[in-house]
Amino acid sequence: MLEKRIIPCLDIMNGKVVKGVNFVDLADIGDPVRIAGHYEEQCADEIVFLDITATGEGRGTNGELFERAARELSIPITIGGGIRSIDDFRKILSRGAGKVSVNSAAVSNPALIREASAEFGSKCVVVAIDGKKTGGRYNVFVNGGQEDTGLDLIEWAAQCERLGAGEILLTSIDGDGTQNGYDIAMTKAVVETVRIPVIASGGCGSVGDIIDVFTQTGCDAALVASLFHYGMATVNEVKREMERNGIPCRTLRD
Repeated sequence: MLEKRIIPCLDIMNGKVVKGVNFVDLADIGDPVRIAGHYEEQCADEIVFLDITATGEGRGTNGELFERAARELSIPITIGGGIRSIDDFRKILSRGAGKVSVNSAAVSNPALIREASAEFGSKCVVVAIDGKKTGGRYNVFVNGGQEDTGLDLIEWAAQCERLGAGEILLTSIDGDGTQNGYDIAMTKAVVETVRIPVIASGGCGSVGDIIDVFTQTGCDAALVASLFHYGMATVNEVKREMERNGIPCRTLRD
């Protein structure tokens, strides 16, 4: 079994890390680079930075902030928010990101996935999918979870893989910030549909939730925000519990 990854997620608004519930009621957590540095010290495998208001505000992602993050961190970083074009991919990757996450623009222009994969390699292309249960199925939402596209989430995930996505970042809008656990059913459905790595996101409130999503869905990574931001657990504590449960993980520190 491949090693499972623990990935802290930093949602960015106005240059600060924020956290909310169901994508709303956002609270200021602090400086992104400083917080990411703490997680690197705790042996996080990667960091995801999402400029969550860039798309809604019609602007590009916060390049200067993320360039500083890439300069000060040694672990891989993924950057998303406001990505609309191949040129946006190029700018972000040139500033030191290892991967670029694209969401709304991929839905409006699926060819962007193919073009980015062809130019930069599939490993650089992460398609973020925000899903919510609607009428007995999971639909894809965009623009910060505010707009229902009507797309079937499972079918969209499969299409993203066919277009060349290297990874899927799957977030449950219903679970986001609630600390009630990952959406096991949604995550499992996507994992069983695609062959590319799936990152589970939305709802983590305990170390046990991370153990559950790994053992019950077979996802490749767990994205974590509230659990770490509010000091309820550290990355090392999560990895020790993973080891106790026979879940392979990357190096941890004492």
